Amino acid sequence: MSELPNLVKDLALILMVAGAVTLLFKKLKQPLVLGYIVAGFLVSPHMPYTMSVVDKADIQTWADIGVIFLLFSLGLDFSFKKILKMGMAPVIAALTIIFSMMILGMFVGRAFGWSRMDCIFLGGMLAMSSTTIIYKAFDDMGLRQQHFAGLVMSVLILEDVLAIVMMVMLSALAGDTASDGGQMLMLESVFKIGFFLILWFVVGIFVIPLFLRSTRKLMNDETMVIVALGLCCAMAWISTTVGFSSAFGAFVMGSILAETIEADKIIRLVEPVKNLFGAVFFVSVGMLVDPEILVDYALPIVVIVMTILFGQSIFGSLGYLFSGQTLKTSMRCGFSMAQIGEFAFIIASLGLSLGVIGDFLYPVVVAVSVITTFLTPYMMQAADPAYAYLERKLPRKWVRRLSHLGSTTEGTQQEQSLWRVYLRKITVNTVIYSILTAAVTTLMLTVFLPFIRKILPHWWANGVCGVLLLALIAPFLRSIIVKNNHSEEFKALWTERRINRLPLIFTVLVRVVIAAAFLFYICNYLARFQNAVVITLALVMLTLMVLSRSLKHRSIRLERLFVQNLRSRDIAAQVNGSRRPLFEGHLLDRDLHISDFEVPDDSAFCGQTLRDLQLRNRYGVHVSSILRGRQRINIPGGSTVIFPGDRIQAIGDDEQLHAFGDGLRHELVPEDPEIEKREMKLRQIILRESSPFIGKSLRESGIRDQYNCMVVGVEEGQKNLTLINPKRKFEQGDILWIVGEQQAVDKLTNLT
Repeated sequence: MSELPNLVKDLALILMVAGAVTLLFKKLKQPLVLGYIVAGFLVSPHMPYTMSVVDKADIQTWADIGVIFLLFSLGLDFSFKKILKMGMAPVIAALTIIFSMMILGMFVGRAFGWSRMDCIFLGGMLAMSSTTIIYKAFDDMGLRQQHFAGLVMSVLILEDVLAIVMMVMLSALAGDTASDGGQMLMLESVFKIGFFLILWFVVGIFVIPLFLRSTRKLMNDETMVIVALGLCCAMAWISTTVGFSSAFGAFVMGSILAETIEADKIIRLVEPVKNLFGAVFFVSVGMLVDPEILVDYALPIVVIVMTILFGQSIFGSLGYLFSGQTLKTSMRCGFSMAQIGEFAFIIASLGLSLGVIGDFLYPVVVAVSVITTFLTPYMMQAADPAYAYLERKLPRKWVRRLSHLGSTTEGTQQEQSLWRVYLRKITVNTVIYSILTAAVTTLMLTVFLPFIRKILPHWWANGVCGVLLLALIAPFLRSIIVKNNHSEEFKALWTERRINRLPLIFTVLVRVVIAAAFLFYICNYLARFQNAVVITLALVMLTLMVLSRSLKHRSIRLERLFVQNLRSRDIAAQVNGSRRPLFEGHLLDRDLHISDFEVPDDSAFCGQTLRDLQLRNRYGVHVSSILRGRQRINIPGGSTVIFPGDRIQAIGDDEQLHAFGDGLRHELVPEDPEIEKREMKLRQIILRESSPFIGKSLRESGIRDQYNCMVVGVEEGQKNLTLINPKRKFEQGDILWIVGEQQAVDKLTNLT
């Protein structure tokens, strides 16, 4: 009889213990992440009273896969368009919080005499609040529909993205800790991140949606999940090949797939896989918790907890205040972020795998995360009393100005200058097409040119490579020069004031120089001509590219294809009716916003019309839309009936929407204590002479209305029952088949 491998035994132990502990934490209404950590501690060698894992190396491999799938799922929830639509306010808040908390964390580590890398990694861990824990706390406390919760989630999305960048920078910094070249290596890594991120995203938006669109008829749930996970692992492999972490590549692929129509389906299919491997990762985190280390480092744990609570409360509130929010909103946001979670564990795992942090730091961070997680709801509740205290202590003039800070900032943000819009457009356009040109040039000169030189003579090979390369990059170079030269902003600036014309011409010349530099490099690499000849040839080809109509049409087609792929998910959302209305942003000026509410299956609202519910009178909210499956009912009338599973979009302020959400969750149909008596029975009855139904039609008999039974049919000597005509009069001796509850059927039988 064969014996099970240790991996299967360890997985059985981990999943059984994790399942039992998470059920307990679910009962206690605590985050499941903490349950996984406790389960990991129970199956670790540090717990002598329970069974422990045999092969920790195999479990660590599964945990690494868990990190990949966790960040892949994070990428699926992330959208570059969302970041661009957020504006500068969340960026200012996120950068303020991250920079301040990193400096604070490094200062605390230095105060305890820890090493330089321990301090840097500690600062990175303290800078990242937990999206999972905050979202769960908002949901449990009924705050998810309030306006400040949306601001917090916007900053958390940016923090998650910046955490990916931070991981790459920390890896680069850890790779050169002994020399003075760490700063240059880190700067090089930043440029490398930007280059590959834009390259992968642009190429991915061209290729991935086209592939999914061409295979859409062949895709079912099984093939979709295989393809999605295959793309995730492929990008993770590519990422490690070019020098990044596998987690970074998984996040990039998730963000590319997030822009496709299939994104929602992929999220649903991948979630069970993410939950499994994610659970193994968090269990592996708990396995590193050593009670002896926790006792030895009790003082640092307490100090770090206090640093997070006070640091996030102060610097978090300042960050939101700098971004233009009112003092009360800023404090509610800042107090909500006073904890660390999953990204702290991932950064700590990175430090351990690189061997640059001490073994003590991981269990210390886990203990800090557990404590701050338990304190998160209390910190959220403390925001309003703290604001009331400050309101009493601060001068009235300060309070008045801080309370109106948000409205004045919004007014200036809406008045964006034409120059700012124009410069942003040409910068984005030039960067994207320059990266594409550099990528194609590198590929042709390093891969295609050595290959073609094996087939053709040296100079012939150079000529063929040069012609093909120029044909490939010509649309990109033309877009660098010509794009936005006829935009509305350019025309308005050109005609508004003559003083604008010289700077506008300068922007065009700068782009011409950039395009000429690419041509100069290619010609010089392949031909080795004199510089004057190279420059002349470059300018001639540049002129031909600008004047070429075919290149113009090619660049326009490529651009339209990219925009179509980028907007495909938004277009589908508009068609399916699941996208928020565009007027939502205008409601914020009047302290109103739109929130979605899902009707529970056992809600007392089900089966009632909007007129009967009187939602406007009871809660002060207005129902703007109801989403039912793929159907969207806009401006529903009073006769519209509410069904289980409906998604109601309601308009109101924070208090009104909170009251409506509470009513929807708590006004439920009570459970039937006599559910066993509701079983349906089928019975045959014969109408005797004394039956009160003789001489009456089915409608007149009241069998359905008065006795709550239904006549299935009448038996007339045939093989099948005959459907009874509602106008047919019952006669003595009729054999009826009745369906109803036991009590109702018995009552009806006694009458006949």
